[in-house]
Amino acid sequence: MQKIVSLCKRRGFVFQSSEIYGGLRSAYDYGPMGVELKRNLMNEWWTSMVHSREDIYGLDASIIMHPKVWRSSGHLANFTDPLVDCQVCQERFRADKAPKLAEGEDAPITLGDKGRAKAALAKLHEAGHEHIERKGKQLFGAKAGDRGYVCPNCGSPYLSAERDFNGMFRTSLGAVDPMAQVIAAVKASVAEGGDDKAIRKAVDAALEESAVYLRPETAQGMFVQFLNVQQSMAAKIPFGIAQMGKSFRNEVTVEHFIFRSCEFEQMEMEWFCEPGTGREWLEYWKETRMKWWQSIGLSADKLRLREHESSELAHYSDGTFDVEYDFPWGWDELEGIASRTNYDLNAHAEGSNKKLVYTDPEKDNPETGKKGWRYVPHVVEPAAGATRGMLAVLCAAYDEEPGDESGKGARTVLRLHPRLAPVKAAVLPLVRKQGMPETARKIADAFFAAGVNAKLDMQHAIGRRYARHDEIGTPYCITVDGQTAEDDTVTIRYRDDRRQERIKVEAAVDEVRRALREGRE
Repeated sequence: MQKIVSLCKRRGFVFQSSEIYGGLRSAYDYGPMGVELKRNLMNEWWTSMVHSREDIYGLDASIIMHPKVWRSSGHLANFTDPLVDCQVCQERFRADKAPKLAEGEDAPITLGDKGRAKAALAKLHEAGHEHIERKGKQLFGAKAGDRGYVCPNCGSPYLSAERDFNGMFRTSLGAVDPMAQVIAAVKASVAEGGDDKAIRKAVDAALEESAVYLRPETAQGMFVQFLNVQQSMAAKIPFGIAQMGKSFRNEVTVEHFIFRSCEFEQMEMEWFCEPGTGREWLEYWKETRMKWWQSIGLSADKLRLREHESSELAHYSDGTFDVEYDFPWGWDELEGIASRTNYDLNAHAEGSNKKLVYTDPEKDNPETGKKGWRYVPHVVEPAAGATRGMLAVLCAAYDEEPGDESGKGARTVLRLHPRLAPVKAAVLPLVRKQGMPETARKIADAFFAAGVNAKLDMQHAIGRRYARHDEIGTPYCITVDGQTAEDDTVTIRYRDDRRQERIKVEAAVDEVRRALREGRE
């Protein structure tokens, strides 16, 4: 991971946000190469979901929606996490994600070094835990409590009480600054002798009038626009609505570079189907989505499907599978495929007092036996992370070749699927003379005219240019040399095996476009 993170900065894939000001935790900017890779990945998803099918329609819903959307969907009530502070290392974590031990089981505490262990031991002794002993950087003698979990950082069972933490970002919409109402509410509550709980309640009430939320997922926009899309497109069930875009979650734990951050992009699709067919479509989308990830370069042995246990299932789901990828830190979620039943449409129908039903005039109502079946569709949702997908693609593509015994020929290469590569072809004049730059410019312009993202590169020696394009994953390098002027041919170099061939100048664009269509290097 350290090598990938270093490559991402060095070659313009990902930068720390606001880096010159010290950076902002969990915020990243996608540089010239990164924005291309991410867009190419999302375009591949959009092509497979929308452009290659006649039964899925696109949508771009607003990031800020009516606050009642989140009340109806259950996010305002359920989108909270139980937060806990470790009293030994001060780590703050989610209780439901912490390591679990049986009550009374030994809970050794591991600190970063002996100095931290000594300080922690003194603090525990001062708090009355005099039975704790130290050996090196570990503390022994602690036992797991009745809560069934310990600190994920140091293993301590000495924890604060749980506190609810809302994962949604709240802001205000409107011309009036709500802070004046907040100040007035606090003054009134204090004057009435209100405690902290009463003051908090008064503040929430003052903010509620103008409160809106940044969406924590893209799914709800597709549910509330279900009827508009269905009617405007005369869509027949089964059909889907697809959306890509940014979501925001006030994550407690941000980790693994761009894998988990507060601002991220999703690629989601809601598949509306008849009641009773959800499990069948769940199986279909499990298979379809696994094949898609493999089609963009993730190997089958690095992918797996993991079924959620009943204790893990979301309140709306009767079956969920995660597509997991074997990242450098282990298996982790890449995409969730959930059968959401008809929970969401029913919830929004109740919250909005609008009927979100579908009528099939050709089918018999199973209850009456008469033609014309009106029902609330069930939904299967494949929801993938675009930023997580980009990280998985980078991990899968990263390779180091050692070279010969002397180290000659060693290189770092990103073996990206050609359609995902930020630059599809590099045009390289061997030297800056003998008409080579002018010929290279004409070839590059031909790529641009054909809609192929190419780069005319004349900086440094040819070997260094090859190395640079290997590192950013450019699948094809077109070299203009002395022979070009003689027979109107150029050298095409293939990234993965460094094979080189002579082809006609006029064939360069067609050769690259054909390879991109076929998905070959």
